[in-house]
Amino acid sequence: MNSAENGPTGPGAAGQAPGGGPSRATADGDDDLTHRRPPRWRRWVLVALALVAGTAATYFGYTTLAVTPIEGQRVAFTERPGNAMEVTVDVLRTEPTRPGVCIVRVRDSSGAESGRREMYAPPGRERLTTVVHSNGRPVTADVIGCSYNVPEYLSTSERPTG
Repeated sequence: MNSAENGPTGPGAAGQAPGGGPSRATADGDDDLTHRRPPRWRRWVLVALALVAGTAATYFGYTTLAVTPIEGQRVAFTERPGNAMEVTVDVLRTEPTRPGVCIVRVRDSSGAESGRREMYAPPGRERLTTVVHSNGRPVTADVIGCSYNVPEYLSTSERPTG
């Protein structure tokens, strides 16, 4: 075989690098140098950033969602005449000087909600009692939840009109 059958040879010829070694070019024309692995330090930096972001998200979620600034706990309930129930609630809050509101409900023997009432929790008061009227005979009472977002109609002495 002569060199004409095998194609050009020598430095810079197709299929050879300028130093005479094998070329890094592939059949589709891509250069292998563009497909190198990223440096190891870059991988560790990305892992560290992911850990920091995960920790920050966990902390934010815990401080805003897990800690309840105000909550109500049912202490007692007593059936009253006329399909009503007296409910006593302890209001636990992180800021006792702020007013709050709690929603209390009563349920009938089937477990369905049969009455509901909002209770205004004035600043400084921890134990509150209210009467919730029911559609039927109530058998139990629950505190649905409490909030510092007091509706205006509960925080004023004026009754709503209309």
